[in-house]
Amino acid sequence: MAGKLSWRLKRIAYLLQRLRGSVALRGWRGTLSRIRQEFQPPPARDDSLELIALDEPFAAFALPCPEAPKVSVVIPVHGKREYTVACLRSLSRHGAGVPFEVIVVDDASPDDTVAVLGQIKRLRLLRNAENLGFVGSCKAGAAAARGEFVVFLNNDTQVTAGWIDALLRCFAERPGCGIAGSRLVYPDGRLQEAGALVFADGSGWNVGRFEPRDAAPFRYRRRTDYVSGAALMIRRETFERIGGFDPRYAPAYYEDADLAFAVRRLGLEVWYEPASIVVHCEGISAGTDLDAGMKRHQRPNQAVFADKWKVELGRQPPPGTPLDRAVRWHRRGRVLVVDATLPDPTRDSGSLRLCEILRILDELGWSVAFHPDDGRADGAGIDRLGALGCEVLVNRDIGRLPDWLRRHGRELHAVMLCRHTVAGQYADLVRRLAPQARLLFDTVDLHFLREERAAALAGHTGMAQQAGLSRRSEIALIEQADTSFVVSPYERELLAQLAPSAKVELLSNIHRAHDGLRGHAERRDLMFIGGAGHPPNVDALRWIATEILPRLRDVIPDLCVHALGDMPEALHRELATPGLELHGRVPDLTPWLDRCLASIAPLRFGAGVKGKINMAMSHGVPVIATTLAVEGMQLRHDHDVLVADDASAFADAVRRLHGDAALWDALSRHGMDNVRRHFSPELAAAALRQALD
Repeated sequence: MAGKLSWRLKRIAYLLQRLRGSVALRGWRGTLSRIRQEFQPPPARDDSLELIALDEPFAAFALPCPEAPKVSVVIPVHGKREYTVACLRSLSRHGAGVPFEVIVVDDASPDDTVAVLGQIKRLRLLRNAENLGFVGSCKAGAAAARGEFVVFLNNDTQVTAGWIDALLRCFAERPGCGIAGSRLVYPDGRLQEAGALVFADGSGWNVGRFEPRDAAPFRYRRRTDYVSGAALMIRRETFERIGGFDPRYAPAYYEDADLAFAVRRLGLEVWYEPASIVVHCEGISAGTDLDAGMKRHQRPNQAVFADKWKVELGRQPPPGTPLDRAVRWHRRGRVLVVDATLPDPTRDSGSLRLCEILRILDELGWSVAFHPDDGRADGAGIDRLGALGCEVLVNRDIGRLPDWLRRHGRELHAVMLCRHTVAGQYADLVRRLAPQARLLFDTVDLHFLREERAAALAGHTGMAQQAGLSRRSEIALIEQADTSFVVSPYERELLAQLAPSAKVELLSNIHRAHDGLRGHAERRDLMFIGGAGHPPNVDALRWIATEILPRLRDVIPDLCVHALGDMPEALHRELATPGLELHGRVPDLTPWLDRCLASIAPLRFGAGVKGKINMAMSHGVPVIATTLAVEGMQLRHDHDVLVADDASAFADAVRRLHGDAALWDALSRHGMDNVRRHFSPELAAAALRQALD
C-alpha cells in the first residue's frame, strides 16, 4: 500500500513538472493543444505508411551484403524478435541508391531471435556473450562495420523509401555535417521527433512530438542540438575518432546527446534531415516508466551528461526558453523572405536565383522563412525549399501574413520583399509590425525599365503611361528600403541618377560553373531557354519563328532550335514552324546543355541580367545574343559572347560557330570565366552579408 501511494505521489509530481515545463515552452494555448493531442485517441496506425505487420508469418528473405558497402546499418537487439524481423523486411523492401550492409547485434536475447534471424540471407549477425545494453552493442556493431558511414537503427523501427539516400545527401550538401538524423514518426502517423533540443541544465526536448508529421515547420533541414539514436548516421572515422558512445551512459540514455556534443566539439554539426522518414515504435525497446526498466537510467544519466558538458551547456538556452526561440538559439537571427510565388528552379531563372539566395542565407547562419504571397505551396515545393534549410510559411498554418507579422514581427532581423508588386503591399506593414527589422527590397529586375522598353518597341501610349506609374512606385520603394538589390551594374548606375539617396547593392544571378562534357565536334542544333510567362520570351520566340530560323536554315538546312520552357497550347499552334521544337518545361537542362552547339537569346526588350545566358555559360555553352540581352553582364563580343541584333547577324554567328572549333572552345572557356568572376555564390554572399550586418 505504501509503495503504491509513493508511486502515485511521484506520478503527480512528474505530471506537474511536465505541465510547468510545457507552459514555459509552449505557452498556455500550446499546452492545452498538447493535452488534447495526448488524450485524443489516435488511430492504431496510419495505412499510408504501408507498415509491415508484426504478425506476418516468417519466411526467409535476403538482405544486401556487397563487398564494398558505402553504409553499414547497425541494429542492436534484445528480444522483441517480431519487431526486428519487420525492421529487416523494411530494409529489404526499400533498399537504397548506394550499396549497404546490415549488421544485427544480438544482446543476449531471451527469445528465439538468433534462431529466426539466422535464416535471413546475407544478414551479418553478431552475438554478445552477455548483455551489454545499447551502448555496448552499438560499439560492437561499429567495430565490425565496413562502410564509410554507420547508421545506428533501433530494432523497433521501419524505414521508408529513400531514407538512407536522404541522410547521405545531407552529408554531401552540408560539408560540416557530422551527424544526420531522420524524421521519426509514430505508427499512427503523428510526428515523434524532428531533431531534439538540449537546455542548459542538460534536459532534452523532442521537437514536434505529436504534431502532424507533414506540417511545414518540420519539413526543412536544419542544425539541431542532437538527434535520436533510433536513426542516426555518422561517418565511421568520426565515430572512431571520438571513441564511440561513452560507456558512462551504459546501458542506455543520453548516449546520443553525448555523441552529438562530442561531434560538435570537433567543429562539426548535427543536422535534422526531414527527407529521411523512419517509423519508430517508441517505448517498445525501453518502456516509458522513468522508475522501471531501461527508462530508469534516464535521470541519473542526465546528471552525468550535465557534469561532463557543463561548459558547453552554458551556451545552451536556459530551461523554460520558449520552443520557437530555442530551436533558433544558435542562429544569428531570423530573416523572412516574401515573393509572389514559391520558387521553382525548373520554371525560371528568377526562381533559380532566389533559391540560391535562400541557400546562402542559411549558410551565413540565419534562420530563414519564406512566404509565397499567393498562398500556394505544394508538398514538393515545401520539401525543395526545406532542403535549402528554409521553412515555408503557408497560409493553412499561419493564416495571412499580416497576422503572422503581428505575432512574430519583433523576432525578425530582416525582411526581404521580392518584386515591387510584393514590396508595395507589405513595406509599410513591415515598418509598423517589425520596426527593428532591416527592410530589404529585391527588385529582381527593374519592372519599370522593362515596361518602358516594351512600350517603345510597340509604340503604345497606354503602355508608356503604365511604365511611368511603375517608375514612380518602384523608385519610392527603393528610397524607403534600407537596402535595395539590383541584378546589373547598368541598373545600379541608373538608380544612382534616379534615387541618389537610396542604398543600392548589386545582387546578380548566381551560378556555379560546370565544365561541359562534350566538345565542339559532338554538338549540333541550338537551344532557347525561357517560358511564355515572361513577355520578352514570347516576342523572342516569334522573332525566331518568323525571321531568324529561316535565315539559320539557309546556312544549315537541317538545323533545329529547341525551346525549353512552359508554353501554352495556343502558342504551340501559332509557332508551328519547321525546325522549331517546343519541348515545354524540362526537369533538368543539363542533357540539352551538353548536346547543343549554342544557346540563343534574341531578346528585343526587357531588363535585368538574363539567366538564360548565365545558365548556358555556366555549362560551357557559347551564347549568341542581342545587345540588349547582354546588357550589364560584362560580356565582350567575340571574346565571351557573339552579339547579333538582326536575323542575318544570327545566321552569320551560327555559321562561324559551326565551322570554327577554336572559336567555340574560346567562347566556352571565357563564358565560364565570366560566370566565375561576376555571378558566383561568393559575390552574392558578400552582398547579403553587407546588407544584413
